Amino acid sequence: MAWALKLPLSDEVIESGLVQDFDASLSGIGQELGAGAYSMSDVLALPIFKQEESNLPPDSENKILPFQYVLCAATSPAIKLHDETLTYLNQGQSYEIRMLDNRKMGELPELTGKMVKSIIRVVFHDRRLQYTEHQQLEGWRWNRPGDRILDLDIPMSVGMIDPRANPTQLNTVEYLWDLSKRTSVFIQVHCISTEFTMRKHGGEKGVPFRVQIDTFKENENGEYTEHLHSASCQIKVFKPKGADRKQKTDREKMEKRTPQEKEKYQPSYDTTILTECSPWPEVSYVSNSPAPSFTSSHASFTVAEGNGSPTHQPEPVAAQIPDNLLPTATPQEAQQWLLRNRFSSFCRLFNNFSGTDLLKLTREDVIQICGPADGIRLFNAVKGRVVRPRLTIYVCQESQQTREQQKHENGDAAGGTFFVYHAIYLEELTAAELTEKIAQLFSISPQQISQIYKQGPTGIHVLVCDEMLLNFQDESCFILDTMKETNDSYHIILK
Repeated sequence: MAWALKLPLSDEVIESGLVQDFDASLSGIGQELGAGAYSMSDVLALPIFKQEESNLPPDSENKILPFQYVLCAATSPAIKLHDETLTYLNQGQSYEIRMLDNRKMGELPELTGKMVKSIIRVVFHDRRLQYTEHQQLEGWRWNRPGDRILDLDIPMSVGMIDPRANPTQLNTVEYLWDLSKRTSVFIQVHCISTEFTMRKHGGEKGVPFRVQIDTFKENENGEYTEHLHSASCQIKVFKPKGADRKQKTDREKMEKRTPQEKEKYQPSYDTTILTECSPWPEVSYVSNSPAPSFTSSHASFTVAEGNGSPTHQPEPVAAQIPDNLLPTATPQEAQQWLLRNRFSSFCRLFNNFSGTDLLKLTREDVIQICGPADGIRLFNAVKGRVVRPRLTIYVCQESQQTREQQKHENGDAAGGTFFVYHAIYLEELTAAELTEKIAQLFSISPQQISQIYKQGPTGIHVLVCDEMLLNFQDESCFILDTMKETNDSYHIILK
């Protein structure tokens, strides 16, 4: 939990009678707090007692907290006790971060007279967004060309040496600072929390970010790679003046609560102290799943049921049905799959994603990254969902059925007689499409089929047209009879 440097006494606290005499002794303040909204454990946790606690033995001899970072922005009053504080920032406004050297006498003597390097990042607080952080930031780059998520206000900063901002890492800045001198760094956050939420009907709740600072010391080779300390705090970023309005709204809501309800919430502090956390990974994007230890020689495979008979191989239909994405696909193969399936606009977003990474994304994740329309389309394609055909018919060659019946009558087939039917799937419901599918079945060219007829009442032959196909019953069964003409063309009759 991030705490402030001092205990603010708001007008509401004074009006509620918690403090009768501000000039009373420190013990008097403790008595007043004990009778009010604070428990003694909460009081002892306040930063005004930190220096007294520094004389106590540490919880762990190996635990070193040499630095403290203070963000000069007020915390929200609408945060419950024991929850992490939340600080509201205005987009593009400069906020001071004080870099404090809290080393005890004789602690880390190798840093005396030396400089350290600190890296400031603005990252996602939500775990689901952390998984796609690289892609989210790339999307922001495309929508805001030339802009940065995090900037340093160099003219206002004090004690900062050699500030740098990597053009490929929009959310990161770094600098050196001297421990023996006062150092204050001013940062500007240019993205807002609602830019990473799904657009619905307005008034979307913005996502929280984290401001994290990692500090390193110099190694034997003169590189600042030895980690010393990391700390972070939770923030939300609003459009200009939006943070002030949100702070005012939270304060007004708290004023309307009963004294018993107020006891469950933290007061608002003038500053925010970043709390200790784990160091940020060295790489800019880390997949939650390990990369496969082997690669496939094929980037994809086709899932489709052939329409051919057992005596010949049907023509491939991969051009009609999109190929599925394999879990073993490398990032390069995943990029090729995206291009083949008309997702070229998202190739940069998923630049480092392997097949496993894409397959692990949920429907909500993909929609949040790509938007509702393209997100649903991409999710269905990734999961290999085959669109159900508009019409399915089953056909059997009359010559095969006649042979099977003769075998059964002659006693050649002792078991039950069965006839092999082949499925034909129609999407366009046109006579031309039916002609192509039947031609594949007979391994002939569609131009060799002159006409297709359907046997009607009293044995009449009715020409099959587009309108007739629209009225075919799904999963109908037909026997195919062929009539060969002199020029190697055929008439097909559906019986």
